[in-house]
Amino acid sequence: MPKIRVKHVVEDMDRHGNVRIYLRRKGHAKVRLVGPLGSPAFWTSYHAALAEKKPHARTSARAAAGDKEGSFRWLCEQYFVSAPFKRLSPRTQYVRRGLLDRICEENGAAPFALLETRHVRAIRDKRADKPEAANGIIKSLRQLFAFAVEYELADRNPARDVPYMRSGSQGFHSWSLEEVARFEACHPIGTKARLALALLLYTGQRRSDITRMGKQHLRDGWLHFTQHKNRDRKPVTLSIPVIEELQEIIDASETGDLTFLVSDFGRPFSDGGFGNRFRKWCDEAGLKNCSAHGLRKTASAKLAEMGCTEHEIMAITGHQTSKEVIRYTKAARQRTMAKSAMDKFSKG
Repeated sequence: MPKIRVKHVVEDMDRHGNVRIYLRRKGHAKVRLVGPLGSPAFWTSYHAALAEKKPHARTSARAAAGDKEGSFRWLCEQYFVSAPFKRLSPRTQYVRRGLLDRICEENGAAPFALLETRHVRAIRDKRADKPEAANGIIKSLRQLFAFAVEYELADRNPARDVPYMRSGSQGFHSWSLEEVARFEACHPIGTKARLALALLLYTGQRRSDITRMGKQHLRDGWLHFTQHKNRDRKPVTLSIPVIEELQEIIDASETGDLTFLVSDFGRPFSDGGFGNRFRKWCDEAGLKNCSAHGLRKTASAKLAEMGCTEHEIMAITGHQTSKEVIRYTKAARQRTMAKSAMDKFSKG
């Protein structure tokens, strides 16, 4: 059957392999259409998108006004092409640009030199219902003005003294031993899901690391690799012994040539694609609150329960300071110390 061709319609494939349909016309924003191509829903969305008028020249002129030199938008544009911004990972660039663009929607035309600490605090407080989002904005503004000070575009950083909001969140849920057993019962040794669990749990690494691990990283019973996060700024290279349980699961699993874990198409997972797949595996096991990153916390907590020091745990997780390790292992250490205290009390 010949492929349907429609004027101004293009198909793009996202990083997960899903086909997206768009209307793309010169002078207009790209518009996502409802699929599949040729369906009644598609034609409805197609004609509705065609009916949208080209933005008025005055509107475009007003939008461009925020880019004049000295405006907040202008400062952001200077930052986006700077060396400090380009050194960030693509994911961090994407998130930070999105946060700053959101501020520009309301304050893009304002002179950045007039921005004061009280203004930054007001921007933060507008998002008080979402503390993590508010903290992301504060961090982005701190880095933006740190760039401005370094490059002598500003003489002060108005976001530096604005504190982060306390979210009250404990972060990602740390898996219990019962939840690990439940996942294992649902996904036996030899499955891709069980291999993913073992790599996460027995190495204590992030998903961005285990999706890149392969046989080339295995030498003499050790995994040698550089963590993906901050690899271009502050690379962390680790050597971790492969425990017997992990090696048995690797040996019993079908793996790829360059990565242990591969998609159904035989290609390495993207970070987002793996996250979606692991979410599906957890749902199949009835573990709605569990995630891949939660296993990193579980590994750290288990090491703490076994009496490992903070520096020993850091040698596995790759953390450069003990702050995050303490947060991960606080509950585990409390249980360990409580047991030790009650053992002494019982003997006394």
